[in-house]
Amino acid sequence: YVAAVYEHESILSPNPTALVDRRSALELMGRNLDIYEQQVVAAARQGAQIIVFPEDGIHGFNFTRSSIYPYLDFVVHSHSVKWNPCREPYLFNDTEVLQRLSCMALKNKIFLVANLGTKQPCEHTDPHCPSDGRYQFNTNVAFNDDGMLVATYRKHNLYFEYAFDTPPEPDYKLFDTPFAGKFGMFTCFDILFFEPAVNLVRQYNLKQVVYPTAWMNQLPLLSAVEFQQAFATVFNVNILAANIHHPTLGMTGSGIYTPAKSFIYHNMEGYGGKLIVAEIPVITTDYKTNLEKTPDRASEKGNEQLPPTFYAEMMYDNFTFVPVWGEKGELQVCANTLCCYLTYQRAVLTDELYALGVFDGLHTVHGTYYVQACALVKCGGLSFSTCGQEVTDATALIDFQLWGNMSTSYIFPLLLTSGITLDYADHMGWKNNHYFISKNRTSSGLLTAALYGRWYEKD
Repeated sequence: YVAAVYEHESILSPNPTALVDRRSALELMGRNLDIYEQQVVAAARQGAQIIVFPEDGIHGFNFTRSSIYPYLDFVVHSHSVKWNPCREPYLFNDTEVLQRLSCMALKNKIFLVANLGTKQPCEHTDPHCPSDGRYQFNTNVAFNDDGMLVATYRKHNLYFEYAFDTPPEPDYKLFDTPFAGKFGMFTCFDILFFEPAVNLVRQYNLKQVVYPTAWMNQLPLLSAVEFQQAFATVFNVNILAANIHHPTLGMTGSGIYTPAKSFIYHNMEGYGGKLIVAEIPVITTDYKTNLEKTPDRASEKGNEQLPPTFYAEMMYDNFTFVPVWGEKGELQVCANTLCCYLTYQRAVLTDELYALGVFDGLHTVHGTYYVQACALVKCGGLSFSTCGQEVTDATALIDFQLWGNMSTSYIFPLLLTSGITLDYADHMGWKNNHYFISKNRTSSGLLTAALYGRWYEKD
């Protein structure tokens, strides 16, 4: 089927904490929706059957609970109500944004997924009801090609979004399409957690996911395109991921991913939006990871000079590292219960420092969650203290096998190359209680090769 995602440079309120009336809010959102409309037309012309827009793309961010209120549409989060906002605009008040989105889908005969802020009054008898008598949700909406509202999803894992409420229960929201079957949806930070992202995909055996996001890139392990690709690979799904474009805030990175191929956009230099349209296969079978070529555990060699262990902060976590010296070798590094092993060979010795790092613990900055990571990274410079820094360019071509005795079965294989481009591993999977990833010769210089394990039970 043909899918489209749009990386949108949103027009933002100059002062998001200021209180404005509904008319001013609609005026600002209307300017973003005008751009959406142009992109829907362009995507439909290229044969797209579904288009996905980013999180916060219509209203922006950094609101307070009261300042976002005029930007919120009313939406009924229920399966029982069949509603076409374009054809039945009179049904509910404060649904101008939904009406416009619905009409775009209808006019262009395309499935459309967008993210907006929504409100829902609640009774004080409801124990979860906020003191102002209303819920405010960060919401994805999906419309079919007739403009019908077919699914609403309320974001569960909020990322310091004080204007919004967490829904009392995780939403598992799906919608059906004639061209690719069922799609599931979740938003941004959700991708790092078991609920609802992992549970949704597994429980419904989903093969297609739509994913609006407003993601701030964090190298070396959590750039948007790197993690989106890993999710598609691990769960054997297609992901249609649309990010916001604000390079000054570190926000870029959208794509259409299959388990074997990706069409991505990552641009920290230019301005303006980007439409990606790609034809991808509908996944019908479960893809089994190829386990043929497996690493033999490095044999213990005596009295060799072991490289020194050192510590450095990487993404706010205290990693234990060993330097990756010379043109080839075998290394191991351990922390807590996790040991990471690397065998490597470089094509040409470059004057770049690489290190093998391990972290097994609770990550506590910008969210709290348990990580087990084995990571081969390029350091920022030649001294140990530069390991863990954000690096975007590399020249070293390295053949490697990386493995670890992970305690979780949820492992995201990351493979990032120079210029924030993606590569695919030759082999990955379990062998003798170790998870491994191997690659002969990356397509360009290696930035990161990592096993990013999420131990959800220990969050």
